[in-house]
Amino acid sequence: MITFANEGVPLPTLDFNRVKDWIIRVAESHGFSTGRLSYLFVGDAEILEANRKHLNHDFYTDIITFDYTHRNRIAGDMIISLDTVRSNAEQLEQSYEVELLRVIIHGVLHLCGINDKGPGEREIMEDNENAALRLWKDEV
Repeated sequence: MITFANEGVPLPTLDFNRVKDWIIRVAESHGFSTGRLSYLFVGDAEILEANRKHLNHDFYTDIITFDYTHRNRIAGDMIISLDTVRSNAEQLEQSYEVELLRVIIHGVLHLCGINDKGPGEREIMEDNENAALRLWKDEV
């Protein structure tokens, strides 16, 4: 089950049924099935609080992913700051929707075992994000 909720911000205007199908396809392309995935859309204040509380990080971020994956079935909770997504989209001169989709799938890719903190990992993550976004565009 894949769920989407919001707290303190309006729910993004996305076709969530299409997003769910896309998430499943991306996970399957990495050899995983999907279990329970929950997305919570918040503002910067809420994500900063969550980052401090759960990770002892004192900074804003676009997504926090809590991984409950077991074997080849991904599961997790993801918190996404729509404020940070919007500011990142502006900085990258990218549309808000594309940046939001990138962040949504970024969490899924983490659950599939793709990291982005070590040497060369950021490029691998970006390649996988771009492949997932191409899959999104191909579904139209």
